[in-house]
Amino acid sequence: MTEQRPRPTVRRRRLSRELRALREVAGLTIDQVTRELEWGKGKLSRIENNDWRRPSVQDIRVLLDVYEVTDPERREALLQLTRDSRQRGWWASYQDIFQNPTYTGFEQEASRVLTYEPTTIPGLLQTPAYAESLIRAGLIQDGDEVARKVELRIERQRVLEHADPLHLWAVIDETALLRPFGSLQDQREQLQRLLRAQEAEHINLQILPHRVGLHPAMAGSFAILEFSEEPSIVFLETGLHELYLEAAEDVNHHALVFRHLNANALSPLDTCKYITAKLRELH
Repeated sequence: MTEQRPRPTVRRRRLSRELRALREVAGLTIDQVTRELEWGKGKLSRIENNDWRRPSVQDIRVLLDVYEVTDPERREALLQLTRDSRQRGWWASYQDIFQNPTYTGFEQEASRVLTYEPTTIPGLLQTPAYAESLIRAGLIQDGDEVARKVELRIERQRVLEHADPLHLWAVIDETALLRPFGSLQDQREQLQRLLRAQEAEHINLQILPHRVGLHPAMAGSFAILEFSEEPSIVFLETGLHELYLEAAEDVNHHALVFRHLNANALSPLDTCKYITAKLRELH
């Protein structure tokens, strides 16, 4: 096991929410604050929507002045939260090849992730060979870029090995296991990787068989990220775009869908039997 995990992404999210609440308590609109501070249009909206990378301590200090936050302890707590939010996670060193750095930050800081994958093995459970095949299937052919993306994907998996590991519950459609890739040995190693993962107490894996037919998650993959001290969020990825849902009704809806998937998927024990049977078929 490795050291405790840093959580700058979650802290930035909390800071955004705190600042929005302070503005609303002060009875000010975004336009009013923007005019008073002579900020560029959209800057405060980006701050309140957590669309930023490294918050400025000076920006937060002037916002607290505008919102008339005078209590020394309250001000210092928010400024310290800002400083903590400025920390860089290890994933910052991969900015040159990142497609969704925000998701990786949330994933690395979550306490639990509930994920449904209809066509592929979840990134946290992929072998290097599978990851490379999947990346190349996305029409990326530059050898150095492929290698960097594989390295990033494998580095993400260390979140399952920390002293406070991420708890992962993955429901994978049977399609993902039936689609061939690489060599037979590559395919065997990927199935063996899933079996080893299932042995960990903080990992639950279920296969959703084709015989289930149509189900509530036909729209595609999703992940529910839960945090120890923050509200849960839902992550949706559509092509090159990503969407985060924070409203309680959205989170509750996807939690309900996930419970339906749990009920219809093979049990963890039957999932192991299924994967073992698939291994025997690969000669």
